[in-house]
Amino acid sequence: MTAPRITVNGTEAPISPAAPHATVLDFLRERGLTGTKEGCAEGECGACAVLVARPGTNEPTDWVAVNACLLPAAALDGQEVVTSEGLATVGAAGSPGTLHPVQEEMAVRGGSQCGYCTPGFVCSMAAEFYRPDRCAHADPAEGTDPAEDADPEHGPNGFDLHALSGNLCRCTGYRPIRDAAFAVGAPADEDPLAQRREQSPPVPVATEYVRDGSAFLRRNTLGETLRLLRERPDAVVVAGSTDWGVEVNIRARRADCVIAVDRLDELRELRVGSDSIEIGAALTLTEIERRLDGRVPLLAELFPQFASRLIRNGATLGGNLGTGSPIGDSPPVLLALEASVVLADADGERLVPLAEYFTGYRQSVRRPGELIRAVRVPLPLSPVVAFHKIAKRRFDDISSVAVAFALDVEDGIVRKARIGMGGVAATPIRALSTEEALEGRPWTAETVDAAARVLRAEGTPLNDQRASAAYRSAMLGQSLLKLYAQTTEAVSS
Repeated sequence: MTAPRITVNGTEAPISPAAPHATVLDFLRERGLTGTKEGCAEGECGACAVLVARPGTNEPTDWVAVNACLLPAAALDGQEVVTSEGLATVGAAGSPGTLHPVQEEMAVRGGSQCGYCTPGFVCSMAAEFYRPDRCAHADPAEGTDPAEDADPEHGPNGFDLHALSGNLCRCTGYRPIRDAAFAVGAPADEDPLAQRREQSPPVPVATEYVRDGSAFLRRNTLGETLRLLRERPDAVVVAGSTDWGVEVNIRARRADCVIAVDRLDELRELRVGSDSIEIGAALTLTEIERRLDGRVPLLAELFPQFASRLIRNGATLGGNLGTGSPIGDSPPVLLALEASVVLADADGERLVPLAEYFTGYRQSVRRPGELIRAVRVPLPLSPVVAFHKIAKRRFDDISSVAVAFALDVEDGIVRKARIGMGGVAATPIRALSTEEALEGRPWTAETVDAAARVLRAEGTPLNDQRASAAYRSAMLGQSLLKLYAQTTEAVSS
């Protein structure tokens, strides 16, 4: 193993002397790259956004925006990073002093006032600028009916504003930023960062970074990792570090040993078979979303509501399930899909239904030395699905209540009902009594009203700062009524 190094704006830089828990944000700022800012230190504001070269969906390499405040610097050993400063030196025409097209549009359209958030916005915008499948479409102002074709969240240049959902501004206002996003064109043929997409991504490297009694470790294979985990069952396992990074920053937690699994090939596979879909535990939510491309409609409903694009570029299903949080967004959906988790240790694997996985608050059947290798979703899928997330903000927020539905309705009868819930008990749970109240009964207003009363009584909701127990119970029942209202026409047709 060589000394850990990161290629930053085209130049290799050693990670040492940073501590193993030091973030990419601190690593960059120590090297004078102060465009990367700390705002919230928990992945909510995007002031720290940078670009990382990752395996692509439609090209060999994608430029992906991530929160530098959450990732340990050691997690990017052997990888390539571009900061807001680098966009002007290695991006565009590669000419120092020449503004990148995204920077140029932000400047001329007044997209910056105090400027604190601007570098993060620019990096998130640049990731969307370089998205290979972004393409222009007809401008509603040019001869089409605005009522039919106008889309406030997608520009005529194909820019998806959800790429900025993890970036916050408190002084400029979003309209000029939106204007800048919708004004950028396609990357020039000679753009070095666009050309970089056509080359292979950085090869994952084994990492052993030990300093001041703490270690950050990465092995090349799953087998090596599981043997290491058997030796160090107390180690913290990280993938996107979107949860652990918050613990490090906000709660000042430290670990004697951190083991990274995010680049393990065995945890990054997606297989679609005749009877199931198996999703690797270390695939990011963005990778899953783009590779499935709507194949699992209930997951497709989940993704836009799961935090922000910056978080989804790092977060994984394995991490979301591994934390055991009762308010994670993916467990209710996966419970409704009747998913199972594939648990692996040095002795082999076992398959555990997700409904039997959680045992208590942030507790599960996963034993010391075990990893979640994959999530398995059985086929065929139920056709009537919905994911309702009740939160104080539309996007990028923790849910007060989350409910996922998957129903089979044939000839007006509910043949099968699966309902997953989060935020109403110490663990994510199935609404078993409500499922029973629906199955075998007609899909009518009377049935749904009765089942909604049952659903309101499911779980053991608490009063906290996000919602009262009474509100949570009310939202459970309301969610089923909403599902009925939204799907009755589709089911009857």
